[in-house]
Amino acid sequence: IETIPEALLDRMEIISLNGYTFEEKLFIAKSHLLPKQLSIHGLAQDAIRISDETLLKVAENYTRESGVRSLERTIASIVRAKCVEWAALNDSGEYEPDVTLSDVQAFLGSAVYGKEVAEREAVPGVVTGLAYSASGNGGILFVESTKVPGHGQLILTGSLGDVIKESGKLALTWVKAHAYSLKMTPSIESDIMDKCDIHIHVPGGAVPKDGPSAGVTLVTSLVSLFSGYHVPTTTAMTGEISLRGQVLPVGGIKEKVVSAHRAGILKIILPFRNRKDVEQDVPEKLKKEIEFVFAKNIWEVLEAALMMSKSEKWTTRIYESHL
Repeated sequence: IETIPEALLDRMEIISLNGYTFEEKLFIAKSHLLPKQLSIHGLAQDAIRISDETLLKVAENYTRESGVRSLERTIASIVRAKCVEWAALNDSGEYEPDVTLSDVQAFLGSAVYGKEVAEREAVPGVVTGLAYSASGNGGILFVESTKVPGHGQLILTGSLGDVIKESGKLALTWVKAHAYSLKMTPSIESDIMDKCDIHIHVPGGAVPKDGPSAGVTLVTSLVSLFSGYHVPTTTAMTGEISLRGQVLPVGGIKEKVVSAHRAGILKIILPFRNRKDVEQDVPEKLKKEIEFVFAKNIWEVLEAALMMSKSEKWTTRIYESHL
């Protein structure tokens, strides 16, 4: 779209189409793709049986796309492999129409993509965020922060783009500005980075990452690191932040929520202005199984995310002074 002249683009209507979720791909594969491939290859509709579980594994482990073209090609490969079996074994009565997970691996090789799962151990400085890829799929990502001896530098790694690097700088500025209110320093004048550098890493260095939606995750990671408080491994978040600590809306909410649920996330912190996206787009089943927290500012994010007792939380006076 960037290559379209502005005068021409102004006369166009831009229509955004969301990618399919894995559950939607499963329905399409069962009702259309598999029957189509059976017909193309000259097989009866009952010649091959693939369970829902197996089809879902095929979609999750061998495709990463917003549509279903790669999924159809993958199903076609399975059907061709079964055609060979049918030709060799049908006359002897040894042909088995069911396709198992071990059959899929034999036909397609080892899984190309692994299933994303939440971390199992809570560690200060490690927070789970939510991402949205160009292929139309959601996913989870982990933000890791650590302190090293130094003189106040910020190091950002993990194949990060300019926007997410700016979010990292913004997150650190906000934390430094509110360090006393967060009970990280003995006085307002103290600098939390006087004798240390901060290294923030987002694993998966081969995958480029960019965008503003990791803002709340970056702030929470830094606060967790300096305070020592953990964020539960079943809690994830997404949202852009402003310099004043406001939490701003982001896109791809449905896809992010679906991927979080698949990874075992039980609590999701979202911008308050994304509430309508959850109400309109997220399946009812997921609304019942996931706790949603809608935050207007970063203080509400921290209150919801960090494992703190009530007596340890910041005082009302400090909290209100920074709203």
